[in-house]
Amino acid sequence: MTKRKLTRRQQWRIEKIQEERSARANRRDQQADEALSESDLGPEQHGLVITHYGTQVVVEATEGEAKGVQQRCHFRSNLGSLVTGDRVVWRAGNPLGVVVAVLPRDSALQRPDPHGDMKTVAANIDRIIIVVAPYPEPHANLIDRYLVAANAIDIEPVLLINKIDRVDDNTREKITYLEKTYRELGYDVLMVSTKNGTGLDEFRQYLTHYTSVFVGQSGVGKSSLVNALLPESNLRVGDLSERQQGTHTTTSATLLHFPGGGHLIDSPGIREFGLWHMDEDDVLDGFIEFKPFIGHCKFRDCSHRHEPGCAILSALENGKISATRMDSYRYILRTLNEN
Repeated sequence: MTKRKLTRRQQWRIEKIQEERSARANRRDQQADEALSESDLGPEQHGLVITHYGTQVVVEATEGEAKGVQQRCHFRSNLGSLVTGDRVVWRAGNPLGVVVAVLPRDSALQRPDPHGDMKTVAANIDRIIIVVAPYPEPHANLIDRYLVAANAIDIEPVLLINKIDRVDDNTREKITYLEKTYRELGYDVLMVSTKNGTGLDEFRQYLTHYTSVFVGQSGVGKSSLVNALLPESNLRVGDLSERQQGTHTTTSATLLHFPGGGHLIDSPGIREFGLWHMDEDDVLDGFIEFKPFIGHCKFRDCSHRHEPGCAILSALENGKISATRMDSYRYILRTLNEN
């Protein structure tokens, strides 16, 4: 298939966009250079990126007498894209500080942008808290997408069923099924309610050991959870519409501290979590109950769809793999092929 030739206008638009991006990067570097030339910059010290505002970040000192102090900082474009949770080396200044280096990340939560390019949304995370609720209706396929993504970047996932006070006759069977299914698969499943406080103390204690990030559909109550766990955070909360669809509320990822230890990154809600950057083996490996059967098929290039001697299909027939999870696996593969 031949490559479609760009029109002159399309080529001009591409060049103009690239020039604008380059100009923005140059302006950012100029600001950083000007700040670095100021004589009142403090010594280099370690810090933590608390939140991100376009070409600036808020950094918190993690050592010395200034530990806990936060300041907005410039950073050079050659440092790459800084995200909440990044550990950095920075210098305090007046009125703005400067980030001079970024330390290696232990982990990074990524998702594809609308163009299919990978975008990091948070760094140095220990737990991915997958938040669902009775409304908007939770879908096992969306949960499985998060689980596969967490497995691919080696971050342990936890399923949190929020708003359990809203479980009614229409949702009880679904919620019970989700809780039972994922517990039996070996995942941690927690159930909480910010309205009546059920499970919040246990959840708060769990979070103190890790740096965690909340992920899930808009409207599942992520901001409400943060406000219940840390009332002083005062994050905006969006109400569900009559159709029970979520609305986006949080506008930038923010790192918050728990008094007893541990951190929480509240990240903007997303409706769809794409896995387009993964191949079929990555998805297969993300379904943990499939792992005992991987590599035992009759054919090395088995697609696990219809081949004789397929260990995965045999496990499905014998009830060792549920039909629902198999359907979810196949659906995710179809979305990979479509994109």
